[in-house]
Amino acid sequence: MSATSAPGAASTAPPQKPGDAGRPGREKRPRSLKRVLVYVLLSFGLLIMSAPFLWMALSAFKTSNELTASPPVWIPAEWTLDNFRDLLDKLDLPLYFMNSVIVAVLVTVSNLVFCSMLGYALAKLNFAGRNKIFGLVLGALMVPGNLMLLPLFVLMSRMGLIDSYAGLVLPFAAGAFGVFLMRQFMQSIPDELLEAARMDGAGEWYIFWRIVMPLVKPALATLSIFTFLGSWNNFVWPLIATNDPDKYTLPVALATFATDPNKAGGSNGMLMAGSFLIVLPVLVVFIALQRHFTQGIATAGMK
Repeated sequence: MSATSAPGAASTAPPQKPGDAGRPGREKRPRSLKRVLVYVLLSFGLLIMSAPFLWMALSAFKTSNELTASPPVWIPAEWTLDNFRDLLDKLDLPLYFMNSVIVAVLVTVSNLVFCSMLGYALAKLNFAGRNKIFGLVLGALMVPGNLMLLPLFVLMSRMGLIDSYAGLVLPFAAGAFGVFLMRQFMQSIPDELLEAARMDGAGEWYIFWRIVMPLVKPALATLSIFTFLGSWNNFVWPLIATNDPDKYTLPVALATFATDPNKAGGSNGMLMAGSFLIVLPVLVVFIALQRHFTQGIATAGMK
């Protein structure tokens, strides 16, 4: 008996179909090529989107000659902090920076608390008129924010809250978007989990703070980023609601400084330095919460 007909020498590999040879290589090549093209396109889009920010950040460290050079100079040949020093000398930057921090933090914290409470009530509590209230929330999302500036100003002035932190915070203490976001996210929490807690004697406050809130951390991170970003960059309302320069937020103070020829004097370097300082806290908050933010977006997309 020949070796090829021996019982132990039979091959266990499945028979190969005609045309299978070379197919894995042909499949991998198009996939890898598509992946490279996607990365190239995304990198190109990222470069376009980040070019203005990179120009502003680099210009904050340029000398006056490099700012006005032709052709433009991207990377400064001589890095300098003179723009920041001049800005600190001519503008009470720590005061305005602290005003912006106080207002943005208070607005963010109040939105996290109140929007979570309203979202929990609309998602998990049964009461008369719940759907009508949710309809009002959806209607509020369709109203342009600038349309409410005049009624808010009249209300705040009659309450005597102009030129105060309360006047800057209370109109934005809770937003329709935050209520909608938290309500939609809390609907994904199983009702059986909450019913089991109620059967064990837990009250609604305990369920809300100890069970629901830890489960919606991605949504809280998403809401905190959007709220902090919107409050930090808010310009129109602080400009209307503050007459006292000591209550100016950083965007208002920088815009007032830029339009004053006796202070700014056409110094683009100081304006770039101030703009860089405005953007920096937002970047820090986003980097710190980006993991929860992406998780919240991914989870919301699964609903």
